[in-house]
Amino acid sequence: MAIKRTKAEKKQAYDRKLCQLLDEYTKVLIAVADNVGSNQLQEIRKGLRGDSIVLMGKNTLIRRCIKVHADATGNKDYLELMPLLVGNVGLIFTKGDLKEVREEVAKYKVGAPARVGLVAPVDVVVPPGNTGLDPSQTSFFQVLNIPTKINKGTVEIITPVELIKKGDKVGSSESALLAKLGIRPFSYGLVITNVYDSGSVFTPEVLDLTEDDLMEKFASGVSMVASVSLAISYPTIAAAPHMFLNGYKNVLAVAVETEYSYPHADKIKEYLKDPSKFAVAAPVAVASSGAASAPAAKEEEKKEEPEEESDGDLGMSLFD
Repeated sequence: MAIKRTKAEKKQAYDRKLCQLLDEYTKVLIAVADNVGSNQLQEIRKGLRGDSIVLMGKNTLIRRCIKVHADATGNKDYLELMPLLVGNVGLIFTKGDLKEVREEVAKYKVGAPARVGLVAPVDVVVPPGNTGLDPSQTSFFQVLNIPTKINKGTVEIITPVELIKKGDKVGSSESALLAKLGIRPFSYGLVITNVYDSGSVFTPEVLDLTEDDLMEKFASGVSMVASVSLAISYPTIAAAPHMFLNGYKNVLAVAVETEYSYPHADKIKEYLKDPSKFAVAAPVAVASSGAASAPAAKEEEKKEEPEEESDGDLGMSLFD
């Protein structure tokens, strides 16, 4: 026969277990467990077994354990969790990849009926079609202003109807109608609301960011820093290349407008004196191997033309 433990012994055992988890793990997912049954929670524990542990408990007890652990070890990082312990929440300690653990948790959702008084997490739309109900059940549809018709002895809904809007409470009529139609519009499971990783707390949306997203945001930030630095003439690493380039442009502009010169400025001045060199330089820079053969052919033609003239001069022309 198992010995029944007292409440004090249960609290001490819980405290030891939580402190052990705080020492062993550095990553935690905070999950809301509203409308999650014990069987469903057990299935989630089985699915995460190996590298993750799901811990449920009273928020006051968890806060106390975290505070005692911080005072005993000097590690204040887990104190960041205390403001997040509001409502029916649980902690998922893990050593695996946070994104993969969140995706695994999301798999365990169970359909649920629309009970009276529940706040609808999603919009509920009743689709058109035959309901299979006999004509005596039309009172439900009339109360909810749902257009129907009698077809082959059963009630048929004519058009789709938005029965419940997201955020509204489920009424008795809506609940009874959905039950008669066999519709289970809601699904519940653990919902990850926050993520803790080595002292940092962030929203789960951060887990969806890819390396490309991070590079794009980083580049945008560097561009913003460079723009502000250039606007207020404050040197930073991001703005330094632009400042050097702008300074070089200013020096070049002064050299072009004055007698002062240097090798690079001489080349620009030469182009400005003879703009036709721009037209000559551009095709040469982009010419391909196929295009390069055309000038060679022209040179051969030019070489052949003097030969014809020399024949005429010697009196050997074919037309004489």
